[in-house]
Amino acid sequence: MFRKLVSVEEAKQTFAQSFTPKPVGREHVPLSQAYNRILANTVKSPLNVPPFDRSTVDGYAVKSADTFGADEDKPVALRLSGLVNVGEPPKVKVLKGTTAQIVTGAPMPEGADSVVMVEHTVQKNELIMVHRSVSKGENIMKAGSDIRNGETILKKGTVLSSRDIGVLAAVGMDRVEVFRRPRVAVISTGAEVVEIGKPLLPGKIYDINAHTLSVAVDECGGEPLSLGIVQDQAGPMEAALKKALSMADVVITSGGVSVGPTDIIPKVLNTLGEPGVIVYGIAIRPGKPTTMAVIDGKPVFSLAGHPTSALLIFHLFVRPVVAEMAGKGVEHPITVRALTSERLFSVRGRRTYVAVTLKRDKSSKIVASPVPTGLSGAITTLAKADGFVEIRENQQFIDAGKTVTVQLFKPDTYFSLLKE
Repeated sequence: MFRKLVSVEEAKQTFAQSFTPKPVGREHVPLSQAYNRILANTVKSPLNVPPFDRSTVDGYAVKSADTFGADEDKPVALRLSGLVNVGEPPKVKVLKGTTAQIVTGAPMPEGADSVVMVEHTVQKNELIMVHRSVSKGENIMKAGSDIRNGETILKKGTVLSSRDIGVLAAVGMDRVEVFRRPRVAVISTGAEVVEIGKPLLPGKIYDINAHTLSVAVDECGGEPLSLGIVQDQAGPMEAALKKALSMADVVITSGGVSVGPTDIIPKVLNTLGEPGVIVYGIAIRPGKPTTMAVIDGKPVFSLAGHPTSALLIFHLFVRPVVAEMAGKGVEHPITVRALTSERLFSVRGRRTYVAVTLKRDKSSKIVASPVPTGLSGAITTLAKADGFVEIRENQQFIDAGKTVTVQLFKPDTYFSLLKE
């Protein structure tokens, strides 16, 4: 039997007393490798963007005062003094009564303060007939109008998107300082588990958890290290855990934590370092066998082998730790309010989490429906689910039509609901 089933709050408090998650380090990476990494420092621009006044249209650079009164019936004649191209400094000056042809994006020549669009001009030999007046600064993007020198462009903790990469490129940053991704070792156990790609013999199942947990680690900012399948024996398990602890910042195992004769992970963990196992069983469904340990400053999360249970417990307990170690800071769950489609039942004395799907009904209200399975071993439970509803230990059920808070697995679900 489990030593003592603790509540969800007690499990989190006990873990917090033994381990405080914090970033594991920093590193500089090329901009080409910075996508989805987390900024370790606030970035300020070292230059103006654009770095010079530039034309936003094809046309003619002019002194705006020279175009005063120009219209369709009474054009102003300006003498053409040259051409300004992109990618090169202007070789001409715009004096009173003159103009320079200019293309979109080219730097403004000295003396000009605006640009007349080519559509509003007619060329006659060396004269440009301007049929529309312009005001000072018209059709010009001023230096620093997009980004100013010294302006904060990205804040520490930003998860770099394609747009952020573009901003960094615009200010000429070819390398960026990011938080190092915490290395998370993932170990699967169980005599019935087989690596994907190998023949599936009678009584065997493919290793689901190694792949789902590794991707879950990657999603929250960690670097997964898959160490394969380990036998449910003390010797191989001890060797695997020692290897994992030597190369990773966090260790996750799945299977081997219940009360059967081959569930030896808690015993092995207590031999590897201090303080050892700190949580051995949580009053929760699914995930009652969940075990937590800290081995000489490194956290170890041992999850049940059932895929749905493993993923849910990862979401509740492991993800927040890995995210903070990755530099994301404290993550705040994304939630929506919904009406229950039917009565949701709990397990007496245990915090129960019911996986649900979400959709809008005919009146546009969001409705939460339980995923139709009661088996924690069914991987399709979470594959179909948009989120989960928490039922407290002192509740027997939540009746149909009640308003509940649904914690989402992915933020995309929230935006999808807004579009419906």
